Formats: sequence, C-alpha cells, structure tokens
Amino acid sequence: MALKKKFDVVVVGSGPGGLGAAIAAKKAGAEDVLIIERDKELGGILLQCIHNGFGTEMFKEDLPGPKYAQRFVGEALSLGIETLLDAMVLDITPLRHIYATSKWSGFIEIDARAVVLAMGARERTRSQIRTPGTRPAGVYTAGTAQRFVNIEGFMPGKRFVILGSGDIGMIMARRLTLEGAKIERVLEIMPFLTGVTRNYVQCLRDFDIPLQLRHTVNRILGNKRVEAIESVQVDEQMKPIPGTEEIIPADTLLLSVGLIPENELSKKAGVGLDPITGGPYVNEEMETTVPGIFSAGNVVHIYDLVDWVTEAGYIAGKGAAKFALSERKHGLDSVKLKVGVNIHHIIPHMLSKESLRDIPQKLQVRVIKPIEGKVWIEVTDGKNLLARKLERYVRPGEMVTIEIPQKAYDMVKNAETLTVNIVKFG
Repeated sequence: MALKKKFDVVVVGSGPGGLGAAIAAKKAGAEDVLIIERDKELGGILLQCIHNGFGTEMFKEDLPGPKYAQRFVGEALSLGIETLLDAMVLDITPLRHIYATSKWSGFIEIDARAVVLAMGARERTRSQIRTPGTRPAGVYTAGTAQRFVNIEGFMPGKRFVILGSGDIGMIMARRLTLEGAKIERVLEIMPFLTGVTRNYVQCLRDFDIPLQLRHTVNRILGNKRVEAIESVQVDEQMKPIPGTEEIIPADTLLLSVGLIPENELSKKAGVGLDPITGGPYVNEEMETTVPGIFSAGNVVHIYDLVDWVTEAGYIAGKGAAKFALSERKHGLDSVKLKVGVNIHHIIPHMLSKESLRDIPQKLQVRVIKPIEGKVWIEVTDGKNLLARKLERYVRPGEMVTIEIPQKAYDMVKNAETLTVNIVKFG
C-alpha cells in the first residue's frame, strides 16, 4: 500500500508515549494519524520489560510490559492508525516536513499538520561517566543486558557488579539472579537510592543483594574480559577516599547510571531544550517551542511509571489533533514555572493562562535531595499561595505532583512566573 504524503498527526516512536499520543489524536478528531517506528513491531522498550509493575494506575492491574503494550497496540490498530515500521526518521523541519527511510519503502517525505516526538531515552554509557580502567569485554548498560536476556535469550555473564541504583539496574539484579547469575554488589555514588523504593525492596532486599551507597567503580580490571571491579567509597564531594578501595571479582559490569532524553530530532526541528532535563520545553499540552511540534514521555523527562508516560502521550496527542484541525495560534499569554527550594525541574515548563479556566493543571516535580518527614509542596506567584499539598516525604527517585486549581485563575492571569518550593512541615 502506498504511503500518504500528508497526515494530520505524525507520531515518531511507538512506546507508551507514542501509542498514547496516536490513540488520543485519533479520538480527538485527527483523521490521518501515522506512527513511525524504527523497530520491526510496535511497543518500544516495553517489549523487553517482561517483569510486572505496569498498568497499576491506568488499569489497576499489575501487568508485564509486553501485555501492557499490547492493549494499546490493539486499540491503535482498531482505530485505523497507520504504521510505518522498520523505518528511521532522518530529519524534521520546523514546518513539520519529515524525511525518513525504510527498508521497504526507501526514502520517504511526509508533511504533517502536527508532530508528536516520542523517541524515549537512551542510557548513559561508560565513556559518558568516564569510568577508568582497561577496556575489556563485559561492560554493558543495564538496558542492553535486559534485551540480551529477555529478547535474545543470551546471558552476558555469570558474576556481576552493577553500578547505579536506577530502576533498570535493580530490576536486572533480580532478573539475572533468577537466571542463576551471582550479583556481587550494587554500587551507588549518591548517599540515597536513585530508583523507586518498591524496586529496592522487591529486587535487592528480597534477594539479599547488597547495596553500597556512596560507593563507585574506581577501576575496571581485566584484559580480554572483565576479571574484577575495584570499588571505592566517596566523600561528600564525590571524590574517592584513599584506603577504601576493594577488589570485587566479577566477569561483568552493568551500568545503571541514568537515562538521557533522545532529542537529536528535536534539535533538528529547532525545538528549545531544557539544559536541566535534556528534554524540550513544553507547555500544559506538551507543545514545544516550535508551533505544531509536541513531545511526550521520556523524551521530555524521565518518568517513574509507564502509566504517567501514557498519560503524557494522551495530553500531547490531544493537543496535536487540536493544532492540526484548527492551526491555532501558538504561545499566547503564558506564565513560566520557576524552580524553587529543593526543586530539580518542573513539567510542564509553562502554562497557558487560558487553560486554567476549564480544569486544574497538574505539575510534575522532581526534587534534588530527599527529605524523610512531612513536607509541603507549594506554588506561589511571589506574593500569594496558589496551591499547597502535604507529602509524607520526597525523594529524587520518585516524582511528586501538585495541581493548580481553577479557583487560582485570577491570580495566575496576573503573574509572569510561578514558583514551586518544597517546605518542611511544621
């Protein structure tokens, strides 16, 4: 079947954010919706996440990744959403002209009335964190090892050290243990857990896998293959403490040291990027700084739950359909959101003042440092308290949310910026 040359909405990526965006765009009235996916099937990273933990908020069920994905794949296909698989987007212009290539279709040019960028994220590598030592085989990112084990049926090693307490690393510690491997240690340079507490309990504590905070890899040892890892304790400035080195025999090192939003295409499209998150600046509809180009999921910032990625996709898809059908004006009368005390970043970065006329606006916030004990999350315009929410604790590995209520509209419409702070309770 010949591919159309023009679509109402084109979605790049078919993970939970992309699938959610395509479905929402179609339901919002966009007639021609296309998903472009570089893999051979829809679903994105979910296809290699065979563990449970997906859908707890969206469906109130505890599903494995492929089953969660299949629910949206089936819905997308039933709605008549078109797909272009095994295809790579090469470029996107600010006017939403897309250049792609496919094994089956060759070089393709497509015009879109609106675009949703949903490319997900990539893992930080050894070179990006500058781990010293030799360069033997046996050093992998946790996601690569996950694909090897869950998709390819290949065990990358027998004795592992995992650097980083991110969620993928902890999940792989459990997965590899179940396959008969020995996890010698999980090392975390920070003084606190960087993944969610649930994964620490279910993947490390339940399997007696030791976690050492304020520790990192000092050297990788080995010639052709990793033979051992030298760990070291670090001080408050993240510098190695002499005399704390320890040699840990291992044949494999897994890196779980963070994800980076995949935004090469965003740059080509002229989208403005937040240097803190690495993702696009977005408003409450997930529209970027380029009119008609939206962004959803881990390409914006790294989410804790897949359900929240899907929800972000819904918002972006609905906004994209609205833009495609009306070619509405862009960026009128917005208020910027400013990070305050103990705030790392806020999504969205800005709010349309008009949006508060209809529904409360939800802000997603990630903190810099953990506070164990009750705290207030507060939104102010510098003079007035617009919203306030009590939390039992805040941790960098777990996002918190707060809503700006509709009743705050009169104060918001007169503000230039809103500031979010974390304030100790009492």
